[in-house]
Amino acid sequence: MTAWFQPAYPLLLSAFMSGDIGVLIGKSALITGASAGIGAAAARVFCREGAAVTLVARREAQLAALTEELRAAGHRAQYVVADVAKSEDVARAVAAAVDTYGRLDAAFNNAGYGVEPKPMHLLDEDAYDTTMDTNVRGVWNCMRHEIRAMLLTGGGAIVNNSSTAGLVATPVSAPYIASKHAVIGMTKAAATEYAPHGIRVNAIAPGSTRSEMIDTWLKSNPEMEDVLLQAAPLPRIADPAEIAEAAVWLCSDRASFVVGTTLSVDGGWTTR
Repeated sequence: MTAWFQPAYPLLLSAFMSGDIGVLIGKSALITGASAGIGAAAARVFCREGAAVTLVARREAQLAALTEELRAAGHRAQYVVADVAKSEDVARAVAAAVDTYGRLDAAFNNAGYGVEPKPMHLLDEDAYDTTMDTNVRGVWNCMRHEIRAMLLTGGGAIVNNSSTAGLVATPVSAPYIASKHAVIGMTKAAATEYAPHGIRVNAIAPGSTRSEMIDTWLKSNPEMEDVLLQAAPLPRIADPAEIAEAAVWLCSDRASFVVGTTLSVDGGWTTR
């Protein structure tokens, strides 16, 4: 048994015994922002594909319920209550993944925050800092600790969740657009630096997706749903699982030659 294979053997054995035949069999994956929306959908999809997951978010009740659901379905899952804006919290979450599953092979840095869309001059003074702390510092914290863990076992795959707002200006707040552009920049920087070490870093850029954030926004701006539907060739709002499927593919060995890319999952929004 090779040195690479040995640490992953318990995960592989568990996956085969449970009948899993997915693209993430034998992999340990960490998912942030996992209490709802895209993150919760990713937890289900990653588990379906054979991964043992460590779920991270600030809301324990939702994390605990989702973890229990996944375990009841025969999957390997645990959760860590953490704020990605705090480096020590992220370090604790990554350590939990390594301690429980022996390694960290994949990470989906999905946690995000957005203030209600308003003109820049009407935003609260803390809108910029609050958004950047989660969306940019959070990804920075996550990648640094995830990369440290992956370097010890010969590599892995990281997917950062950006947005169509990271590619073009969309009808959201300026701090959100700035933060999601920054995520793509950090993704390219890390991809270039760590590809020689066997760590693939990519990003996804989801379009309008059913989530707590967008549902809250649409409640206060109901006219915007028609604007969103008309903005893309595929005129509908995505289900969170559709975004999770893209993240799973990028984390899998099937995307083995994909490095430093930003995959648009937006119904064609950015084609126009």
